[in-house]
Amino acid sequence: MDTQVIEKCRAVYLTAEDLRIAASILYNAYYDDPFFLEALGTGNEVTYQERLRAAIREELHTLWKQEQALIGFFEGKRMIGVACVMTQNVPLGEDRVWDWKLKMLLGAGWGSTQAIMNKESHLIQHLPNKHCGILQFIAVAPNEQNKGFGRTLVQAVISWCDEQPDVDGVGVFVTQEAHYELFINNGFDQLASIKISNVEGDLLFHRPT
Repeated sequence: MDTQVIEKCRAVYLTAEDLRIAASILYNAYYDDPFFLEALGTGNEVTYQERLRAAIREELHTLWKQEQALIGFFEGKRMIGVACVMTQNVPLGEDRVWDWKLKMLLGAGWGSTQAIMNKESHLIQHLPNKHCGILQFIAVAPNEQNKGFGRTLVQAVISWCDEQPDVDGVGVFVTQEAHYELFINNGFDQLASIKISNVEGDLLFHRPT
């Protein structure tokens, strides 16, 4: 990828009008994600698709309302990537608010909702302290992958983290080797190997410089 093209791209906070496109990018990126296949899968592909769309849509809107960091990566006016960071300033895991639980239950089912909360609880237990964030989602649009945008998007997350005086770092749960290498090669360290339900992965962590 031409570095001049990447330099022309910009990382900015998403607006409410951007959420629909962001949800579409995340849906395509996380369709084959081992955790979501385990948490939302029922053996019925159509049901899985509906649950995944609902889970991503509800999470995006919740993070937006809670004023969490929703970072869009744009080439001109076209969104080509998105990253979502949530801090422990908002309730996570079993402490999720009832409004979120109800909407997630209606869209994804109670078992899936419990699985998502269980994942967050596991990650929180392994983070250094309560002032750390979790990279909930990060994705590049399918037709824009393998062009260097993923690395730039990770660096945008790192820059955001380093600029937050009340954030002591950000963690991300990865289950695929390519994703592991992407984060490790861009300043993340391995904190722990974790098994969530039947899904094994690594909790990687960036400490602000």
